[in-house]
Amino acid sequence: MGMTTPMPIGSTVQAYCCVATRTLGLTELMQEDRVTTSDDGSISEDRREALRYALAIGSGAALASGLVGPAAAQASADNTLDRIRANKVLRIAVLPGELPYFNKDLASGTWSGFSIEMANDIAKLLDVKLEYTESTYGNSILDLQSNKIDLGFALNPTPQRALVVDFCGTVFPHPFGAMLKKGLEAKTWADINKPEVNVAVDVGSANEAVARRFAPNATIKSLKSRDEVMLEMASGRVDCVVNALVLGLTAIAKNPNLGSYRILQSPSVAIPSSMAVRREPDKRWRDFLSVWVDYNRGIGQMREWFVKGLSLAGVKPEDVPVELNI
Repeated sequence: MGMTTPMPIGSTVQAYCCVATRTLGLTELMQEDRVTTSDDGSISEDRREALRYALAIGSGAALASGLVGPAAAQASADNTLDRIRANKVLRIAVLPGELPYFNKDLASGTWSGFSIEMANDIAKLLDVKLEYTESTYGNSILDLQSNKIDLGFALNPTPQRALVVDFCGTVFPHPFGAMLKKGLEAKTWADINKPEVNVAVDVGSANEAVARRFAPNATIKSLKSRDEVMLEMASGRVDCVVNALVLGLTAIAKNPNLGSYRILQSPSVAIPSSMAVRREPDKRWRDFLSVWVDYNRGIGQMREWFVKGLSLAGVKPEDVPVELNI
């Protein structure tokens, strides 16, 4: 990211390709629901120290902006990171029902999930509170542009979105594979790329695009909705369903009779899953989050949060494929 690191982190951090997908849905109406949360857990001092350098660049950037003139100084004063720290509030989009990323307890109003674990960690590091705005995947981008939120989670960085918002590195690669009926074994796309294999997908989705590209010789049945796809699989009228890992694992957790899920290889197919921030000249907020992502991936914290989020949907830790790169 072009930042100077004044201290060693102690382990090699690697950036990976990641994945989120259109299959996650975009259609709910947005409504605002502001809530303040806290967590009794604490961030260890070594993690604070390891990330503190990403925040320490702020003083130098602010000094430079003050020297170049009033307009630049105003731009610096308006940047997201400084505003969050001054107001002691981090505003995020939350998406009802989108496990494993978000889950709302209707009785208590408490939010949980993979993205909430990440948000809580960032808030504790900055010593701020969280403020929630209910949204959707698509509306999260609009919420950033209209300055309703400071951070959007579980968003795939498409070229179109990258024209209007900034992304903060890869959180995890969301791989594609297939739900396989009992008795059917497949490890590669070639194993289902046969006319005798009946494949179900939801029409117009990333799932359909992947199936038609990597299993064009299979007998592909495009259905109107994910519910219809699962009904087709449950009834035994198809042999497998091509979809992204989260959809496959959570569906099988609800109905084990659907079979098993496998990430298919040769090639490995994945779409990045990332966090998005508002586009602004001062990149300190984006750069800090990019460092935060790389660090937590490097120490295995991302996978722990992800598995915990999946457990809210009934997915057991042992059912998460070991080859998942997170």
